Amino acid sequence: MSIADKIFVDTCRQIIDEGVWDTDLPVRPRWLDGTPAHTVKKFCIVNRYDLSKEFPIITLRRTAFKSAIDEILWIWQKKSNNVKDLNSHIWDSWADESGSIGKAYGYQLGVKHTYPEGEFDQVDRVLYDLKHNPSSRRIMTNIYNFQDLHEMHLYPCAYSVTFNVTGNKLNAILNQRSQDTLTANNWNVVQYAVLVHMFAQVSGLEVGELVHVISDAHIYDRHVPIVEKILTNKQFNAPKFWINPEIKNFYDFTVNDFKLEGYEFTPLEDKIEVAV
Repeated sequence: MSIADKIFVDTCRQIIDEGVWDTDLPVRPRWLDGTPAHTVKKFCIVNRYDLSKEFPIITLRRTAFKSAIDEILWIWQKKSNNVKDLNSHIWDSWADESGSIGKAYGYQLGVKHTYPEGEFDQVDRVLYDLKHNPSSRRIMTNIYNFQDLHEMHLYPCAYSVTFNVTGNKLNAILNQRSQDTLTANNWNVVQYAVLVHMFAQVSGLEVGELVHVISDAHIYDRHVPIVEKILTNKQFNAPKFWINPEIKNFYDFTVNDFKLEGYEFTPLEDKIEVAV
């Protein structure tokens, strides 16, 4: 059993067994047939992953490892807001005719700000501080820019990361306002675990903890039977994570610089409909 599997099961059980349904409220999301997509939710779930012990990918079902990395590079490395720069199609529903999702996600990370040391965007400022001021308690990013919300096709879900160096280990707290647990929970965990690994390697640090704070952790009504089924699946040991040790510049990483060795999982037979 992987630690990620245990955490995922505990998270889902908290939501289903202790959560509150919003069926008596009007909701924004809709299923493809136009039906309101209601959820059962648990407020404020906090999960901790020690990245020095194992890579936090679940085996209860497959998490698309390479696609998850492609998306995190799209946001943090390319700092893009155009789906044409992304190999998957998960953002297509929010893109306009040009492929843009507005001033969201990667766009915000690429905006430059003025500091005493000069101009940096948010990613470059993190990289600068990790190398030059690792004891700082101000190493963070935030893409929930209220000034630009009206020009975002989707408000950021995972919106803030705080980095903290303790000893020689890089830790991070990922803050998420909302999460569709079935489709995105482990997807986001895998992405930000990889991000911590990348930042640690190029900064001469070791990986520490990833703490995931979810304000509204929910499961959609049509997903509950699928989740219940997944929770009964066989669990395997966590795979071994490999990152290309030759890469010393964050902007040189590609999806081919990461591998999972011995990743076993239970295939998912059910089709997962996504509420938009």
